[in-house]
Amino acid sequence: MAKHEHVRVAVIGSGFGGLGAAVRLRREGITDFVVLERADSVGGTWRDNSYPGCACDVPSHLYSFSFAPNPDWPRTFSGQRHIRAYLEHVTDTFGIRPHLRLNHEVTKMAWNGEELRWEIETTAGSFSADVVVSATGPLSDPKIPDIPGLADFPGKVFHSARWDHDYDLTGKRVAMVGTGASAIQIVPSIQPKVGRLTLLQRTPPWVMPRVDRAISGPERWLHRRLPFTATARRGILWGIRELQVSAFTKRPNELGLVERLAKANIARSIKDPALRARLTPSYRLGCKRILLSNTYYPALAQPNVDVIASGLQEVRGNVVVAADGTETEVDTIIFGTGFHVTDMPIAPRVIGADGRSLAEHWKDGMEALRGATAAGFPNWMTIIGPNTGLGNSSMILMIESQLNYMADYLRQLDVLGGRAALAARPSAVGTWNRRVQSRMERTVWKAGGCESWYLDANGRNTTLWPGTTAEFRRETRTVDLSEYEVLRAPAKPRADEAEPAGRRGAAARTKEAVQ
Repeated sequence: MAKHEHVRVAVIGSGFGGLGAAVRLRREGITDFVVLERADSVGGTWRDNSYPGCACDVPSHLYSFSFAPNPDWPRTFSGQRHIRAYLEHVTDTFGIRPHLRLNHEVTKMAWNGEELRWEIETTAGSFSADVVVSATGPLSDPKIPDIPGLADFPGKVFHSARWDHDYDLTGKRVAMVGTGASAIQIVPSIQPKVGRLTLLQRTPPWVMPRVDRAISGPERWLHRRLPFTATARRGILWGIRELQVSAFTKRPNELGLVERLAKANIARSIKDPALRARLTPSYRLGCKRILLSNTYYPALAQPNVDVIASGLQEVRGNVVVAADGTETEVDTIIFGTGFHVTDMPIAPRVIGADGRSLAEHWKDGMEALRGATAAGFPNWMTIIGPNTGLGNSSMILMIESQLNYMADYLRQLDVLGGRAALAARPSAVGTWNRRVQSRMERTVWKAGGCESWYLDANGRNTTLWPGTTAEFRRETRTVDLSEYEVLRAPAKPRADEAEPAGRRGAAARTKEAVQ
């Protein structure tokens, strides 16, 4: 029989969000917790994405925890290998290994209203927890479009997040589907070795130069010996991005100058006017994520590369057919088509107080109070939840703000005492969401004239935060108990007393309204 374990807190996932939560729990003096991870090691998206050229588009000193600075970043924009090593280092430095339960994929978690706890089933045993912190992340499950004929393709097919390192691309005819952040790193990395590379582009991205360089030995020495210099460096990087926010959220027309710089970047590498036209976006810069690369455009200009300005529509045998009818024979199809972001894959596995899943609650769009808690799901919160993403800065800043909220949430439960739970009021969730969506209307992500992965099936942006990271930190500094309902478990009768009538079952739960 599989072992059952009860803990105060169960953290789901071991990427930046999950490890950050684990570190914060220990720093709060909480050691009764587990981190449930479906893979055999930590790292989240930086473990799963190991494709050629994989790197971060946020500067290294900003894309790291404030409580775990790394003076030895090798480059201003670090690659996947170094970021994953950093997360392993954080795991060891803060004593997280004993809390890890690797190869434990959560298959179901259901709220037990009688006991006020979560019952969790995994592929390697069962758990129960007073509180669940879901940190599965939006970039965890690859998304491959449903393409007619794909199942019968005789060649090799894989997603960028599931790269097959045993497969040799040398001399192969390769179709690259998608032009997002992964694709612009993959294309220049594989172009020199493949026989022919066909890029199937649905919408061209805006690409700016990547101001990347090696961080010198003296710089790293200075950051080790005088840590305040690394803190100052991080602060400058943060401040620059904070100043940029208003252009994205309030005054998108101010981005016109940056668009001209981006077009000049295209012109420097792409001399063919027809190709340049195919690579020039028709929407406002910033509507989709701005990408950084010095090698993408030069790679597309090489003689063994074709750019088809039309998405993949069908596969016929070993022929890929674009929406404009263009046919190309290929040996390999690589999808750089992103992830399940607005339809969180963990949602169908989370069963709330009313017996319905989180996916059912969110069928019309994701929404959570302060990006953390959902109505109908007591003592459950998510890290990198709805409307907590960023279009121009470091997600680590948002994660740390949500960790502040998590820590105060647990403090409030301690203050309440006994067996208690906090349930987000539907009215509070609705008020927060309406406010966020109202602010979203004038942002470049809604008014910029594009369709992006930020938008859900109903056209709502349930992904990004329409403000500064400083503002979000203020909004999540503490838990406002007026936004929650306090649930208390029924008192259990002594063995010599009969259970009073009307105190059985779910009706025994009492609700304490906090005004």
